Amino acid sequence: MIAELQQFDTELFLKIHRGLSNEFFDWLMPLMRNRFFWSPLYLFIVVFCIRQFKKQGYYIICMLLVTFAMGDLIASRIIKPNVARIRPCNEVSLTNEIIHRVPCGSGYSFPSSHATNHFGIAVFLICLFYTRWRPILPLGLAWAFIISFAQIYVGVHYPIDTFAGAILGTCIGLFTYYLYKKLQPTA
Repeated sequence: MIAELQQFDTELFLKIHRGLSNEFFDWLMPLMRNRFFWSPLYLFIVVFCIRQFKKQGYYIICMLLVTFAMGDLIASRIIKPNVARIRPCNEVSLTNEIIHRVPCGSGYSFPSSHATNHFGIAVFLICLFYTRWRPILPLGLAWAFIISFAQIYVGVHYPIDTFAGAILGTCIGLFTYYLYKKLQPTA
């Protein structure tokens, strides 16, 4: 069962990594996974929360940081070292198949920290703002998905890595939203 799952994962990885290869994606996908590319969005979220919600905005930002920290801690410090799955770009059996679009890195692959963190943040924001602004649901999920997809396309994660990261991040985002609602100071 595990061997078949790994085989499916590798085949799907190659269909995305090599099969969808084109000049536009070669330009776009490294940007989509780059934290500096998204800096204006992060800055907008901070400024928006503070200007729109005043003191409450600081609590929102604090919970976003908690969401990020929890995702990074659980994915990178707890799960990755214990699973110890090698990244596809470091996998010896895939050496001739990998297109080097970004530096590979030496860390482990499962789960994707990018997927965990971005799905966590997206889900937290969706829970927080959905009743006021419904477009946040498709926009937030699309944002987290494109970042996760880019991880596969550039060759640093298998699809199951990003899928597991998305599930973990969703759980973390729901949990931190629950915490936020419980700890939220009353006006």
